Amino acid sequence: MTHVLLSRTDNLGDVMLTLPMAKALKQVHPEWRISFLGKTYTRSLVEACASIDAFINWDDLEALPANEQARALKEHAVDILIHVFPDRTIAKMAKQAGIRERVGSSHRLWHWWTCNRLLFYSRKRSNDHEAQLNLKMLKRYGVPNYERNQIGDLYDLGRRPALPDHLAERIDPKRFNLILHPKSKGSAREWHAVKYRDLCRHLPTDRFQVFVTGTAAEGDAVRNDFLAQLPAVQDMTGQMSLAELQAFIHACDGLVAASTGPLHMAAASGRHALGLFAPMRPIHPGRWAPLGAKAEVLVEDRNCRACRKMTRCACIAGIAVGRVLARVNAWADAKQTT
Repeated sequence: MTHVLLSRTDNLGDVMLTLPMAKALKQVHPEWRISFLGKTYTRSLVEACASIDAFINWDDLEALPANEQARALKEHAVDILIHVFPDRTIAKMAKQAGIRERVGSSHRLWHWWTCNRLLFYSRKRSNDHEAQLNLKMLKRYGVPNYERNQIGDLYDLGRRPALPDHLAERIDPKRFNLILHPKSKGSAREWHAVKYRDLCRHLPTDRFQVFVTGTAAEGDAVRNDFLAQLPAVQDMTGQMSLAELQAFIHACDGLVAASTGPLHMAAASGRHALGLFAPMRPIHPGRWAPLGAKAEVLVEDRNCRACRKMTRCACIAGIAVGRVLARVNAWADAKQTT
């Protein structure tokens, strides 16, 4: 049995777009064992993927004394390690552990002496989606190229956590349950708070149950920005673990957010997912759009050069409330007819 380790120790959205690699490998090599090296806070997300056999916690490995880290990694008997997210420390450790094949980008200098399988393509200049670029790392193992509209079928979230009763009680089956996730922990250009406020004011309460999600710190910000003005909107910020958020997103009908982890979680769960994007590289939707049967994006048709050095992005601010409202209403109409 060949043991493959996918190494992705960064953020939720990046991890989500790495999960399709596991099923893609299993389809070609069903007898292979697939493990995932990630951080503690992404564990429940990774373990929801039925194509991943084990989670290896990078936080635990990193906490070991330097002279014990390679030994601990070696105990997992990994045959192939794929550096989906380049990390100098992990690359050095993998070589010291004697992992037979170590796959990494040729665009990281340290990979030239720590990896023995180099990949010669640029992510920065590519027009491919991030998930497609991840899957290209598996070409030598027989994994074919995938079109964007095929990748949504590769998430394989068959072990999604159950929704606790106290959260299930919040869902109204007679209305369209819509999640707004206004913040991104700084990972994306965000739609302005006043836009979310105006959107909520145009959503009739007899038709929509609206929730706002985010971390506790993000909750403090959105309450001051707009949430305190909207008593009918349910504030869910800081109230759920990641596993609970996964289950809650799956139980709801749709989600609106910037380019952030929950957007990809909704798309992967087969829920309506509307991503609000700026058009600039490398954060444009061509690279980071949500992937799924009900995933969509809105983006202003501008070059966005003027916004590159500004924290407030005129391009994403230019997305009109009416455009978002039209999509959300269409979702609700579709639910009523089913």
